[in-house]
Amino acid sequence: MDKVFKSALDAVRDIPNGATLLAGGFGLCGIPENAIAALRELGTKDLVVVSNNCGVDEFGLGILLQNKQIRKMISSYVGENKEFERQYLKGELEVELTPQGTLAERLRAGGAGIPAFYTPTGAYTAVSEGGMPVMYEPGGGAVKTYSAKKEVRSFDGRDYVLEPAIKGDFAIVKAWKGDRYGNLVYRHTAMNFNPMMATAAKITIAEVEEIVEVGSLSPDHVHTPGVFVQRIFQGASYEKRIERRTVQKAKA
Repeated sequence: MDKVFKSALDAVRDIPNGATLLAGGFGLCGIPENAIAALRELGTKDLVVVSNNCGVDEFGLGILLQNKQIRKMISSYVGENKEFERQYLKGELEVELTPQGTLAERLRAGGAGIPAFYTPTGAYTAVSEGGMPVMYEPGGGAVKTYSAKKEVRSFDGRDYVLEPAIKGDFAIVKAWKGDRYGNLVYRHTAMNFNPMMATAAKITIAEVEEIVEVGSLSPDHVHTPGVFVQRIFQGASYEKRIERRTVQKAKA
């Protein structure tokens, strides 16, 4: 029952090349910083990464991208990551763009054992009709692979797109507190993609800011029950960067 690992390196060491990895967080908010850094150090490659985006060039998942460890991204947008854009357009990275709400529901469905679902988002756009560039030819220019057409059905007079669930081999998530059994409590923006990703992988690795004793977390406050978590470790030296700082102008 004790799922505590000594370090991030120990927790992610057996993630193999080519694994499908679910990475929690939203850009730079609520991300598993230590687990990402450990994967960078280990050099695990050919990863298929599912995440809202890929961080920025020098932080978050961006450090794995810079090190050419990611083969494919399944995400909502490119964001402000110049290297993401460059690799995609130069045919070095496969990209499956998915509407953000659809991405969240595909992950939730994966954790709930639902193989697919219908959503109105993207009906009769490139999302359902296909034709979005997934992979460019080496060097860029011509498109090598386009997205496939998806099934559309009508329910109560409205058309819906069939979207498949997403499941991962491993998930790396970030929580505020966790106990030795893997029960997790998230805080603020870490409540974004982390909870659903924690349920959608064969092996979920949680990094937390504090490991507490079993029984100290109120059952009413647990967001992810330990049954979904196989490994937990306490992270350190969190930067918690802000992707784009916006402040109010001083009043005259």
